[in-house]
Amino acid sequence: GIGAMGALLLALVKGQMNGSRLGEAVRNTLEVTCMVFMILVGAAVFSLVFRGFGGEELIHQFFIDMPGGVMGATLVVMVVIFLLGFILDFIEITFVVVPIVGPILLTMGLDPIWLGIMIALNLQTSFLTPPFGFALFYLRGVAPENLPTGAIYRGVIPYIIIQLLLLVALWIWPAMATWLPATLK
Repeated sequence: GIGAMGALLLALVKGQMNGSRLGEAVRNTLEVTCMVFMILVGAAVFSLVFRGFGGEELIHQFFIDMPGGVMGATLVVMVVIFLLGFILDFIEITFVVVPIVGPILLTMGLDPIWLGIMIALNLQTSFLTPPFGFALFYLRGVAPENLPTGAIYRGVIPYIIIQLLLLVALWIWPAMATWLPATLK
């Protein structure tokens, strides 16, 4: 809010703001807001239908029967979220997948802080994964015209590897995520 107000005041002072630009900004904001709310409505309807037809029980039983127990189930969820990051935005994953698998994994005994951080890091990785990683779109917008998109995709690979290594480290040493919150209690 404060940043938007500052930008508006700066544009007014510099004489770069007029009614048509303000109208365009409001229209763009409304489009994005409506898109997010439509995703929320769609996710809520999907979750209700999914639960109504017993999908949650099926997934819970699938996770229980999975080799490796709760850690095997968590690994499958992390891989699925990572792969979904290639084709879906983090908003869709957060509002469709996490409400289904999160409660199931928590009832299986996972630490909620650790699980939340693992999912958040995994979703953060989706910002970098082609072809729909938002960070790649932002970079494409500010990169020189002569820089090919393929070079941007190749350039992000080390950062994806770092994110994945951090996920592995948190998997091996969960206390990295839970120590500070436990200390603050």
